[in-house]
Amino acid sequence: MNFDTFRQKMHTAFGIDLTSYKETQLKRRTGNLMARRGIGDYAAYFNLLKNDREALQEFLDYLTINVTEFFRDPAMFRILEEKVIPELWTKRSLLKIWSAACSNGAEPYSVVMILEDLRPGGLYRIEATDIDRKILAAAIKGAYPAELLKNVSPARLAKYFRKEGDQFVFREEFKRRVAFKYHDLLKDPYGKGYDLIICRNVQIYFTKEAQNRLIKQFSEALSPGGYLFIGASETIFNYRDFGLEKSHPSFYRKV
Repeated sequence: MNFDTFRQKMHTAFGIDLTSYKETQLKRRTGNLMARRGIGDYAAYFNLLKNDREALQEFLDYLTINVTEFFRDPAMFRILEEKVIPELWTKRSLLKIWSAACSNGAEPYSVVMILEDLRPGGLYRIEATDIDRKILAAAIKGAYPAELLKNVSPARLAKYFRKEGDQFVFREEFKRRVAFKYHDLLKDPYGKGYDLIICRNVQIYFTKEAQNRLIKQFSEALSPGGYLFIGASETIFNYRDFGLEKSHPSFYRKV
């Protein structure tokens, strides 16, 4: 079985569209997983995935790298705090926010800190989604090692976290402001009426065609005047095709 056949069989058996992922990265990651288990060909690996739920979950978890930290790219989060959210709050009494591919929860919890500092007890709803159920469980738990909090100020650390051993746990009263749930960006429906959608450092794993599909759906999910916030290493060159305008580095506003 060659790699193309493996991808087709994965789609038929599990509904996983691997053609949307960049082939070189996907092959490398799949090869790493196969090597870990001492499997030398795609046919044997597919049979394992078909019969071993744990191996399948491992494969799904490995599709995306869950590496993130609080206020990743601090300059971009300063734009969010000083320009984007204040602008949105002049136009809306309640903000609807989606943190897509939220990983371990550091991103939506960073947004909670910004919102609470700008307008304590303000009206907002944050949905946080990911394809990795294991990382969603970690996000709901909200416990982090110190190295992920290097961009959190001492004042915010004291206000929003409690220390438990060598971990910092996001406080329950603020944790409740985020609703976590499973979502596959490539096949599940998107919500509507968002004022801010955050999807950072995810598109780089997808083909150009899949990226365009995501951006189109994000744009349709935004309210007019709403913002899409992407990673510092990502760029949407054809943003006008999706009814967007570039307002700040990493930020695109729906026209």
